Order: sequence, then structure tokens, then C-alpha cells
Amino acid sequence: MTDTGTIKSIVMDAEGIERSLTRIAHQILEKNKGAQNVAIVGIVTRGDLLAKRLAEKIKEIEGVEVPLGKLDISFYRDDFATYVSPEVHSTDILFDIDGLNIVLVDDVLYTGRTIRAALDALMDIGRPETVQLAVLIDRGHRQLPIRADYVGKNVPSSKEENVRLFLEETDGKSEVEILAIEAGKRAGSAPLGGE
Repeated sequence: MTDTGTIKSIVMDAEGIERSLTRIAHQILEKNKGAQNVAIVGIVTRGDLLAKRLAEKIKEIEGVEVPLGKLDISFYRDDFATYVSPEVHSTDILFDIDGLNIVLVDDVLYTGRTIRAALDALMDIGRPETVQLAVLIDRGHRQLPIRADYVGKNVPSSKEENVRLFLEETDGKSEVEILAIEAGKRAGSAPLGGE
């Protein structure tokens, strides 16, 4: 049991995560005809860790070090006002995004609201040529017309379930879990440190 409910199943283990990221890296390179005009930006808190892994895989495959950044969308969320003390991180994009093909990386795509906020945040920074979306998990239940260009795995789930990514760097384990949501709780990202 975790802070968000009982584990119903583990849908991806550490090896599965790495295989999916390798496949996504190849797909990014194929779609963009290499890595010359590509930058990777991960959404804090786990999208940025996945973005770092993707950048490393692209360097292994293509021999090119792509610009890497992380994006905090705390102030762009449409539910920002409902949090008593929201957890604010930092945006770290130390390169000009104008004219680049930005690959925006997130862990779990659900309603689409996080991605909408990320797009707003990116447009405040500059004007990329394109924004492509890479997610490890697409669980469905979209509330906005947003779709991912690159998906590690589609995981059908109910609204009474939570789909969460845990990574070794922050949680001491790497896996994707489906959890039953406890009464009074809502679906969301795993807190840093896991449980």
C-alpha cells in the first residue's frame, strides 16, 4: 500500500521503461531526420528525469548532445488556486528555443491539462518551430484535444485508478503502477520520494 491506495498491478518494470525510452529516442530521430534541430524539455517532476534519459539515448544512438531543459508548470496550472501551498520547482532552459523542434516529455498523459499548461509556459519562453509530445504512459480520459506523438505504452485505466511512474533516482525503484484511489483522494503524480 502507498500514500494513494493499494497497488492493483505493475504494468511496466525498469527494463520495460528503458526499452520504451530507447524506442521513443529512435522515433524522435526518425521523425526529425536526426537530432540537429531538436531539444528536449521535461516537465518537472518526473518528465525531466525521463527527458534526461532520452537525451542520453539520443547521444548514444546519434552521437549528438541535444539541448536539455526542464519546465516547471506550477503557475500555469488551471487548478493552481486550489492548492494551499503548491510545490514550486524551477524552470531550467538555458538555450534559445526559437526555431527548434522541442520534444516535451511527461510521465503519464491523462486529462491533457498538464500539457496545456506546459505549452503556455513554453510559449512564454519563445517560439519553437514545433512542439512534439513524448509520454511514457498514455492512460486515456482526455479532457482537452491533446495527443502524444511518442508513447511508451497505452495503459487503459478507470477514473477510480491512479497510474504512477516511480523512478530509481527519486523513489528507489523504477516501475509503473496502477493503484486504487482511496476515498477522498484524486489522481495525480507520485510525490517525490515515492511513498
